[in-house]
Amino acid sequence: MSLLLPAMLLGLAPLIVTAWFAKASAHILALTEFGAALVLVAIVALGWLGWRPLWRMAEDNFWSLNALIVQPGYVFGSELLRHLAEQTFARRWTDIQRARLRATSSAAAGMIMCAGGIAIAVLVWPSSRWIGAVGDVAILHRIIVPTLANAAVLVSAYLAITALLWGFADATMDQPLDLAVFDVAASPRRSFRIAHLSDLHVVGERYGFRIESGRGGPRGNDRLFRALARLASIHATDPVDLVLVSGDMTDAGLATEWAEFFDAIANYPALVARMIVLPGNHDLNIVDRKNPARLDLPFSPGKRLRQIRTLSAMAAVQGDRVRVPQGQGKPWPTLNEAVKPYCQRIAEFARQGGLRLSVDLERVFHDQFPMIVTPQEADGLGVAILNSNAESHFSFTNALGFIPVEQARRLFKSVARFPRASWIIALHHHLMEYPMPVGFSERVGTALINGSWFVRNLKPFAARTVVMHGHRHIDWIGSCGALKIVSAPSPVMGSTDDASTHFHIHTLVAATDGIRLLAPERVEISPPSSTPSI
Repeated sequence: MSLLLPAMLLGLAPLIVTAWFAKASAHILALTEFGAALVLVAIVALGWLGWRPLWRMAEDNFWSLNALIVQPGYVFGSELLRHLAEQTFARRWTDIQRARLRATSSAAAGMIMCAGGIAIAVLVWPSSRWIGAVGDVAILHRIIVPTLANAAVLVSAYLAITALLWGFADATMDQPLDLAVFDVAASPRRSFRIAHLSDLHVVGERYGFRIESGRGGPRGNDRLFRALARLASIHATDPVDLVLVSGDMTDAGLATEWAEFFDAIANYPALVARMIVLPGNHDLNIVDRKNPARLDLPFSPGKRLRQIRTLSAMAAVQGDRVRVPQGQGKPWPTLNEAVKPYCQRIAEFARQGGLRLSVDLERVFHDQFPMIVTPQEADGLGVAILNSNAESHFSFTNALGFIPVEQARRLFKSVARFPRASWIIALHHHLMEYPMPVGFSERVGTALINGSWFVRNLKPFAARTVVMHGHRHIDWIGSCGALKIVSAPSPVMGSTDDASTHFHIHTLVAATDGIRLLAPERVEISPPSSTPSI
């Protein structure tokens, strides 16, 4: 459903179009000149109206294959080459030297992938066929191989071109580096305090174990309760402006887990009034927390139900404070206003499921992103909330990240409307591999597939932007050129029951030369005095 169907539809498109034109031209040639001209005009008009859906279908399936094969293939190849180069040559190199090696590896990976794409296209070309006939409909089994070959040629040729372009673009862009120096004093302009939490992984039972913790990590939701209590205590004496939770509020997107999350935050209305949440892969893409091998079919209502739960939770937390960008010149509705027309269908789908309602609600979730907290003043602070989760129906691929082009386009237009404002761009996934030692599986299975493309497109307003994300459960504060990047640790994951965890409160200062980042305040979450044994 995810690979073969788009490939078949893409490969069939040229056969159908050429067969249609051949049939139409034969009828036109049998007419008088005047009649042929009239028929030609009518056919062109009908073709323009009737074949535009075919073009959109081919285009949609092409980009589906791009997201499933081309970009992951390029990322896998480039990261493999980078990993091997770093393991072989850069064990004792400085960060600058590592950055240069990463740039060189990107260019080399682009050339290697380009050569591979050309080789595949050349090998498959003899099996392809680009001109169809009406009789092909009666013998469909004869066009299966040409159809798949057409798709392979198109995708591999596209890979050859884009890999070369991406490789050299990645090589010439600013490479990520640790942020070595923080600003030590706030400017006279207003500063903003941001409490950044992520990856809470709330479970639906008191002593439940989270997917990635097993028996070695914190159990239940006690860490979250103490983190919220600690933050509320700090807020009472030194208020924060924003509480950002950058995804994975729940462990598997279950209704019981969302109920536990809302029970936890209900005790802190002052924090909820400043809270922004966004979707993580555990909120959307975990098919079955007890069975990682289980599949969720693309037309299954399970995934749609997790999306609707997450959207409903976001509306409950921030529905009146965030806005959804609309077309040019249109006023931006709040999230609650944007989803109001769908509330009845959402409630019906939650009660009874069903394929028809699942298809009907397909775009409702995705069309709400980015959500925007608009700046209060022309030179104030805005927040853009993205959905960076790739479509996944399989738990082993649940962690992949991807920023769709249309979502990025809406983001850039939204930011451009406030040219003097500073921005937090909040998403779940890390943008690319950062300069820290990690295993190869972490390099290719968790970062944004198109992260380097996204960073390059952020460059025009990078100086006034901070990207804040979670997903990796670890600290990292760095930069790609003028763009500052903050990765949040998880206050509940990555430690044993008797170890402390932490989160950070960041201070952002909007200065005339861009946004500045002060040294973060580390907030420790100590373990409980006694841990029940199971």
